Amino acid sequence: MKLGIEMFATGYAMRPDELARACEERGFESVWFPEHTHIPASRRTPFPGGVELPKEYSHTHDLFVSLMAAAAATKTIKLGSGICLAMERDPITMAKEVASVDQLSGGRLIFGIGGGWNVEEMEMSSGRRPAWAARLRKSFTIAGIFSKYRALGSQPSQYWTTRARPWSVLEPSKIGG
Repeated sequence: MKLGIEMFATGYAMRPDELARACEERGFESVWFPEHTHIPASRRTPFPGGVELPKEYSHTHDLFVSLMAAAAATKTIKLGSGICLAMERDPITMAKEVASVDQLSGGRLIFGIGGGWNVEEMEMSSGRRPAWAARLRKSFTIAGIFSKYRALGSQPSQYWTTRARPWSVLEPSKIGG
């Protein structure tokens, strides 16, 4: 059995580099960081956990900064995004961040990607609901620019003509959510 640890990286939690180092020393397979770029002050969407939204949701450090801090402090532990909220990020910038962290970590990134649950958070970042699925599909497609495997399908894409490096070393089965 492989076990991993997930933690909201905040200013009052253990630092991502220290957590990753401690997990690696104790034999854990992976360390995971969730993402919330922001939480709207006024929300209609109830927290799926059934209680008041925990404060760490609005206090998280940037996902890719946390992953890179963990990567720099360790040698073997896998690094996971649990999950990257793709609709809140520019797809090309996100793909470059993924490829960079994966390459600089020696191929240890497990890239979990998704849309999220907080309607107001997504609306602030991505507009109204009808655009969400298209934006998420675009994020998956663009991530293929930076993969030497072109992992996200064989459909020709206008984005694949871009000259972009570094390429991620992620295998196709490790891209997705």
